[in-house]
Amino acid sequence: MKTKHQIIYTLALCLAGFTAKAQRLPLDSVLARVSANPALQAYDARMSAQDAYAAGAKNLDAPKISAGQYQTPYLLSPNAGSFMISGEQMFINPAKLRAKENYMKGLSKVTAEDKNYLKNQLIAQAKQYYFERVVLEKKLALLQNTQDLLEYMLKDANIRLTYGKEKLANIYKAKAELYELDNTREQLNNEISQKNIMLNTLMNRDKQIAFMVDTNIVFKDYETAITDTASLAGARSDINGISRNIELQQLNAQMEYSKRKPDFGVQAAHMFSYGGYPNQYILMASITIPIVPWASKEYKANLKGIRYETEELQQKKMDILNQAEGQLTGLRADMASKKRELKNYDQNIIPALQNSYKTALLAYDQNTGDLPSVLNGVKDLQTARMEALDRLQQILALQVAYERENESN
Repeated sequence: MKTKHQIIYTLALCLAGFTAKAQRLPLDSVLARVSANPALQAYDARMSAQDAYAAGAKNLDAPKISAGQYQTPYLLSPNAGSFMISGEQMFINPAKLRAKENYMKGLSKVTAEDKNYLKNQLIAQAKQYYFERVVLEKKLALLQNTQDLLEYMLKDANIRLTYGKEKLANIYKAKAELYELDNTREQLNNEISQKNIMLNTLMNRDKQIAFMVDTNIVFKDYETAITDTASLAGARSDINGISRNIELQQLNAQMEYSKRKPDFGVQAAHMFSYGGYPNQYILMASITIPIVPWASKEYKANLKGIRYETEELQQKKMDILNQAEGQLTGLRADMASKKRELKNYDQNIIPALQNSYKTALLAYDQNTGDLPSVLNGVKDLQTARMEALDRLQQILALQVAYERENESN
């Protein structure tokens, strides 16, 4: 039967083999895979369909061919009536066809910006999950460091116990602290598994594939940036989408305005007369008159409605730009605050708690302190380091939010 140490050694070897096989995916590789998400490819298919529809925008109506008796009396007489063959073709005004084609081509430009907007959202989600995974890995490493400290303290305490220099209750307290780490580790591993599933989903691959992340973190100095509204308006896909919609409404207005122009038609017919009468023909041209009051009401009303819709889009564009500018300003202030908090943890709080722990440990080694004081020192130090990592996570989340708002992916 295997001993406890043999089991631990076997598990360690399995874990080492799993880690060796697990693929390391840097953030850039993850984002490249997310860019091929099926949801984005669906937009490509929609754009292709819209371009295909635009190719048939200049289609003319089918010609009409007729054949039959013409001016033939009911009482059939060999000297009356004729047999007629005729053909008709309407020619839609070329300005109307061009306007319709331009409008249909504009649809795919709007769809392209919709795709860019969704891509920005998916990229932001992937960054968020990836950074959360990075911080979770750092927390696991911190947990292992705390476990090493507690195991060392527990080993020393057991030695002291044999000489009557330690209380059994303190040893049980140290064991409880050590076992508590197992629950924390289980929670962290579960969260890592969840982030893996979410990232694999965004990358459109097997949800259970395990991979390693690059734990190197680079802070961006966004808190010192200045919002350039012109650049922001040009970068954001939702604002560009509104701009493309405004352009589409202008093309729609041109299409409606082209309805003022007439269409043309031609009709030709040949009649084979009965009874020796000469054959006859018909050759006629036609033109529509769309400017008459009863025919012009619709496109005039549509043009008026398009002007109102364009005004609505302009106001919406200004509102989004204003909201984005305010959001970016708030995110910069929040990032600066969180970075100051993290700096305070790194330079003041954690070093002070380290000194407190070392002082308690020194006193314990010199038999002037007790084990609970050392355990409290270890716990306080771990809590502070965990809170520092939480601040790190908050900064990264704010950084992702800033890049999502600014679309600086």
